[in-house]
Amino acid sequence: MFNFFKKKSDTHFKDLTTDLHSHLIPGVDDGVQSMEEAIALLRKFSESGYRKVITTPHIMHDFYNNSEGELSKIHADVVKRLAHERIDITFELAAEYYLDDHLNERINDPSAQFLTFGKNYLLFETSFMNEPFYLAEFIFKAKSRGLNPVMAHPERYNYLHSDSDLLQKLIERQVLFQLNINSLSGYYSKQVRKFAHTLIDKKLIHFVGSDCHNTTHFDTLSASKKTKYYTKVLELPLLNRQL
Repeated sequence: MFNFFKKKSDTHFKDLTTDLHSHLIPGVDDGVQSMEEAIALLRKFSESGYRKVITTPHIMHDFYNNSEGELSKIHADVVKRLAHERIDITFELAAEYYLDDHLNERINDPSAQFLTFGKNYLLFETSFMNEPFYLAEFIFKAKSRGLNPVMAHPERYNYLHSDSDLLQKLIERQVLFQLNINSLSGYYSKQVRKFAHTLIDKKLIHFVGSDCHNTTHFDTLSASKKTKYYTKVLELPLLNRQL
C-alpha cells in the first residue's frame, strides 16, 4: 500500500492556522452572497486564530460556470476590503472543480489555466452518489501535466463507503484527501461521520478544511473541534501546515 505518511510530524496537537476549502467569494456559488457576509466571516476566522484562508469557489460547468479570471477580480476586491477593514488574515484564491465531462476534456488543453494552491494542488469534487466513469483518466491526465489532485471531502461520497478497492486505487495513484471538519460532529450524517473516522484511523487524510459557506457552517466548527477525532486528525502530518 502506498503510504503518504512516512514520518511523524513534530507539530502534533497544534491547531491549524490555515483553512483550506471555503466558499467566501461573494455571489458566485452557494456560498456567501455579499461582500459584507464575506468580510464578517473572514473576521470570524481571524478572531478564531486562523492566519490564512484559501477559499475555493465552485467551478461547475452546468451550475456555477465561473471563470478563473472573473473569480480573481472579485477576490482582489475582497482583499482590498480586508485591508481597509484592517482584518489581519491572508486571503488566497483556489477553486473546487467539479469532475464532469467538461473538466475531463478541459484538462487536455495545455493552454487551460487552473486555480491551484500550494504545490500545484488541484481541489476537485465528484458526484456524491456515483463514481465518475472517467475518475482514473482524469487523475492520470492531471498528474501528467504536473497537477496534484486533491479530492474534496471523500468522506461524503457514498460510492466510496463500501468500495475498499476503489479507495485503495486512489491511494496507489497518490490522490490526496481533504476532510471537512464538520464531518466529525455528524453535521452531514452519521454515515459520513463514521467514514471520516475510518479515513483518519487509516491515516489517509492530508488536508482538513471548513468547507464554510455561511455563518452556520462556521459556528458548527466549534463543536466539531471538540470531538476526539479532531484531536486525532491533528496528530497526522497535515499539509495545511505547509501552505
